[in-house]
Amino acid sequence: MTTAPTTHKTPVATVSTDWLDRDLSLLAFNARVLDWAKRPDVPLLERVRYLCIVSSNLDEFFEVRAALYSSIEKPKAAPDAQSAKAHLNLSEVAHALVDEQYALYNDVLMPAFAKEGVRILSHGERNLAQHRWVKSYFDREVRPLLLPVGLDPAHPFPQVANKSLNFIVRLSGKDAFGRDNEIAIVKVPRSLPRLIPVPEKLSGKRQLFVSISSVIRAHLKDLFPGRDVGQFSQFRVTRHSDLAVDEEDVKNLRTALRKGLVHRNYGQAVRLEVSAGCSEHLSDFLLQQFELPASALYRVHGPVNLVRLNQLIDLVDNPKWLFPRYVSSFPHQLNPNTSIFEQLQAGDVLIHQPYESFDGVLAFLRDAVRDPDVLAIKQTIYRTGADSVLMELLREAVQRGKEVTVVVELKARFDEEANINWAEKLEYIGAQVVYGVVGLKTHAKMLLVSRREGRVIRRYAHLSTGNYNPRTAKLYTDLSHLTCDPKLTQDVETVFNLLASQSKIPRLNKMLIAPFHLQRSLIEWVDKTAASAVSGVASRIVLKMNTLTDEKLMEALVRAGQAGVQIDLIVRGACMLPAQRAGFTDNIRVRSIIGQFLEHSRVFYFASGDHEVLYLSSADWMNRNMLRRVELAWPVEDVALRTRIVNECLVAYLQDNVDAWVLDGEGQYKRVQAPKARAGKLKEPQSAQAALKALYSAKV
Repeated sequence: MTTAPTTHKTPVATVSTDWLDRDLSLLAFNARVLDWAKRPDVPLLERVRYLCIVSSNLDEFFEVRAALYSSIEKPKAAPDAQSAKAHLNLSEVAHALVDEQYALYNDVLMPAFAKEGVRILSHGERNLAQHRWVKSYFDREVRPLLLPVGLDPAHPFPQVANKSLNFIVRLSGKDAFGRDNEIAIVKVPRSLPRLIPVPEKLSGKRQLFVSISSVIRAHLKDLFPGRDVGQFSQFRVTRHSDLAVDEEDVKNLRTALRKGLVHRNYGQAVRLEVSAGCSEHLSDFLLQQFELPASALYRVHGPVNLVRLNQLIDLVDNPKWLFPRYVSSFPHQLNPNTSIFEQLQAGDVLIHQPYESFDGVLAFLRDAVRDPDVLAIKQTIYRTGADSVLMELLREAVQRGKEVTVVVELKARFDEEANINWAEKLEYIGAQVVYGVVGLKTHAKMLLVSRREGRVIRRYAHLSTGNYNPRTAKLYTDLSHLTCDPKLTQDVETVFNLLASQSKIPRLNKMLIAPFHLQRSLIEWVDKTAASAVSGVASRIVLKMNTLTDEKLMEALVRAGQAGVQIDLIVRGACMLPAQRAGFTDNIRVRSIIGQFLEHSRVFYFASGDHEVLYLSSADWMNRNMLRRVELAWPVEDVALRTRIVNECLVAYLQDNVDAWVLDGEGQYKRVQAPKARAGKLKEPQSAQAALKALYSAKV
């Protein structure tokens, strides 16, 4: 990698803490994702997918982060001016982003579909025959599942689940008992499809759909015979969804979490979405009911459950409106007809997902399960999904008489239930299941195989930057490292023993482990590189990760930059470190790559002169990863593999001028534009992901 000229060479002991706001940075990331929904060069259904991804991300943002702000207008103690200003700014940005979503939906995407003969018909757009069909559908499929609740002292406001679709209705006239209770709630079951195809005989040559909210809206009066339906609106409430379990005070974490899952859908309300035309009377009533400030109200011009628009992608199912199907190649370093164990004895193997398929990892585990010389298999599980071939292979290993140990992280957010279920299934058939460390999440990704070979037992390991999830492995960029290096595999064994016995802080040969060594060791590498720069040696740091928010690590990077180290940070999501700020971070550049695949690999590169060190890791540079999780980072010492990682994961991304955004000194992200033609030669657009797809397709 080339080294740019330096500008400062004076190290500093302390740095300013003028960091960017984390939550604003998260929203800025979602704005970059939304840009893909705006791009006319992106296929139409894929633009819808990106729109839905942003909605899903915003849901999680409110579920996890917004509880920090939801009560700021009615606090127990008066907030300071800075907190109040930050909350106001965050609220304005969030509202603007949601407004932008719906403007794109109404003014761009839906008209584009309409031109192609695909429409979601509103009540007013349906002809008589279509009205009759909708009425029939409502009576047959929908009405039997609805139970309107009129509110009175005997019928309080019903429990409304997190992110569920509901209607609020204002009625006039007397009910059957002569009362004039005016507010009713209609909950829409999740079992009902959000989009319903109109029969072909009523669509002509077009693809027509009706939304379930439109179907119910058109027939609200049928739900309240003898009453006059006045004002009404869809609504959806988002709730705080982090599970709060006192791990120190429970005898069985699995049982406690399962009980907690029951209550997740009914946590503290943090956001209220209503139709744009919802009256103030009804919106104020809902805000009061959910104890929310006015800033938590989002009026939307369209379906309140925009995430469910994902159904349109499957229903339309038109290949010309989707990305060309990419088929991952089998890892080119592996020969499927030769024992993986023999291949690893010849050297380490690197798998670059999703350009190379996860089948290589499955092949490694499958060989281990079915090899009679394999004695034991140990694996960590963070997110594997509800239907996982890996878990089935582990069950098979138990049945074949192998010692199987699985470290299951029960607190993997939104995957708790799937992980609890797998833990119970594995325990039932005789696997040793460990739940990690109380108070910490086990986020490290490792798989260890112990195999008898003659008079010795040799260990083989798989280490990864990503999860053991075959589905997301097709969508996320990650690096898998297969090795039988004795010192590295001994480290893996030591970490597994630590997770099971929790005896003492481990001494490791090559690995760095959080919460013990990782943060300190990374700071030492940054400082060591800075010291080289001060002594006049050209020095470079290039880091690729999802998130950068850890203050101690950011302080170290600022010091290194001020010492003359040239620093490039490839950070997909939130980044609190301001780049290119005069007199502060002149030598630090930050870019974000948003592409067809989700960037997920973590690569840490340090170079001083001709000496270079590269680590792969499961950890982002966040305080939680460094101090509240079990995380690993490990060196890649094979020169060929290290060069490959540098070229594919760092250089390619630093050269990207298609999918890249750069962070400026004002804290704003700007799209990187391809350089203009020089001397009559057109500069080719360079997309890292496109280049890697082409590279691995050529290898096939």
